[in-house]
Amino acid sequence: MCGIVGYTGFQDAYEIVINGLRRLEYRGYDSAGIVLEGSNNKLEVEKTKGKVDDLVNISEGLKGTAKIGMGHTRWATHGVPSDRNSHPHLSNNGKIAIVHNGIIENYDTIKTMLTDKGFTFKSETDTEVLVNLVQYFMDLNPETDFPTAVRYALNEVYGAYAITALHEDYPGVLVVGRLGSPLAIGIGEKEYFIASDASPFVEFTKEAIYLEEGHMATISLENGVDIRTINENSKIEPEIQELKLSLEQIEKGGYEHFMLKEIFEQPKSIHDTMRGRLLVDEGVIKMAGIWDHVEKFKNANRIIIIACGTSWHAGLIGEYLIEEYARIPVEVEYASEFRYRNPIITDKDVVIAISQSGETADTMAALKLAKEKGAFIYGICNVVDSSIARITDAGSYTHAGPEIGVASTKAFTAQLTILTLIAFKLGKHNGNLGNAEFMSLIAELDAIPKKIEEVLSTTHELTQNIARDFVKATNFLYLGRGYNYPAALEGALKLKEISYIHAEGYPAAEMKHGPIALIDENMPIVIIAPKKGHYDKIVSNVQEIKARKGKVIAVVNKGDRQVSQMADYVIEIPETSECFSPIVASVPLQLLAYYIAVYRGANVDQPRNLAKSVTVE
Repeated sequence: MCGIVGYTGFQDAYEIVINGLRRLEYRGYDSAGIVLEGSNNKLEVEKTKGKVDDLVNISEGLKGTAKIGMGHTRWATHGVPSDRNSHPHLSNNGKIAIVHNGIIENYDTIKTMLTDKGFTFKSETDTEVLVNLVQYFMDLNPETDFPTAVRYALNEVYGAYAITALHEDYPGVLVVGRLGSPLAIGIGEKEYFIASDASPFVEFTKEAIYLEEGHMATISLENGVDIRTINENSKIEPEIQELKLSLEQIEKGGYEHFMLKEIFEQPKSIHDTMRGRLLVDEGVIKMAGIWDHVEKFKNANRIIIIACGTSWHAGLIGEYLIEEYARIPVEVEYASEFRYRNPIITDKDVVIAISQSGETADTMAALKLAKEKGAFIYGICNVVDSSIARITDAGSYTHAGPEIGVASTKAFTAQLTILTLIAFKLGKHNGNLGNAEFMSLIAELDAIPKKIEEVLSTTHELTQNIARDFVKATNFLYLGRGYNYPAALEGALKLKEISYIHAEGYPAAEMKHGPIALIDENMPIVIIAPKKGHYDKIVSNVQEIKARKGKVIAVVNKGDRQVSQMADYVIEIPETSECFSPIVASVPLQLLAYYIAVYRGANVDQPRNLAKSVTVE
């Protein structure tokens, strides 16, 4: 969840680290800290509860004082957000500093052992336990050098981590390691960068090493990057990759928030996800990850989709798509529950994992379990060379580009695009989707980016106006049927994530089985009511709501009459096949959530208690 930045080179380390932390604040923002190797190699530390700007307010005196350092922006796990729980953490002798992303599950046992050895602790964190464990191994045998002590310590801990460490007796040396949490090393000209992702150093170098699971590295200007396995200390030859990320992609580009920018990027991100895959003129969908393993899918007893949060909602829509067009049974599971319920998995199953970051800890753990049982593993994620991309047997990258806003928007619609392509390709291959229907569907899919552009231009101002009327709402209900039931879930999630208004998504048919008790003149209900797919039933639902004086916000197709006449607010979207309606309908729901949150004064890019990449369970 947390963000790590490190630097050694010829530039001002303070500026590099602080600017890097700003770019990683999407990973956590309840506290921040920095440590620099200053004059006489002494470690200079500043840290505080709050955001990176709060850190800058207390640390600007460190500007220009060092060429090596590291920093951290935190999402709290062990210990409440506070100055003393902020990273970096120092060892008892004050010589070692560590920043850490992840959870050390056996920290309490180690802490008891160290306490018995005379160590004391200032914080409630598992990270302070780890840094003192490194000191313990160095104290135990004076011949144990710093990198070796880090390796010994990492071999003693269980859990997930990415760490970066400094030792004042080892000037110019950074030691890093990872297990379950991402870490990238940027390779510059006479300088090295370390970060949780490549965004902090994208303007300085296009070359990076993505540290593999269970590996550590010792980095210095003198000796370069020495990569070893944590378990056996075996030397590893690094694989240097060329970054495809650009600085423009991670800047706001004139928008007030990253979330708004990313909502408006959806025509492009959907088009980019289809580009090279959907060839309408040739009547072909090209997906090597599917085609190379098409018999695995065709002969599967079932497909199991595992995901969390927004990706889980995409998976629910994927279930509708694959079962309708490919006629393969699909189950959709929360990754966080899947691994703990002793699931029945065989080598006849195909498991599809969906994750924006490719680092989601619960999804990774569920994948490992499925792989042990012999299932074929397919990944859908947005980040090249992420952990999920590496563990899967095959997969498809979405091409949404960097998504900085914590509440997912363009990654969601890109995931739906990939799932749609998979369903159509499998359906065509196994004969369940005839050629005429296939050609009609892919032509319509190709037109979706244009329809999203139309939605953005026609509903942008409208959603702002509607949002103003619901700034003081305390509850919302979202309803949809068929494909649009998961879209209702996603609309409700967006609202609660960024505005802190309680919201629930429901299948519209279930309204009578409980939620209708909540409806009165103070209850806003968002209902997704396209003409195709159970429209008459939706009309009945709206009538039931209006009979109880509920406030209806209806998302309807252009030219709609019945629902529009009954609704209090109407948002029109272009007509499309039912299977594409969640993609089109989700855009005004994103805008509605965004503007309600903005008018409530919420920080839409960094909503409280959330982080973008959930790398802890």
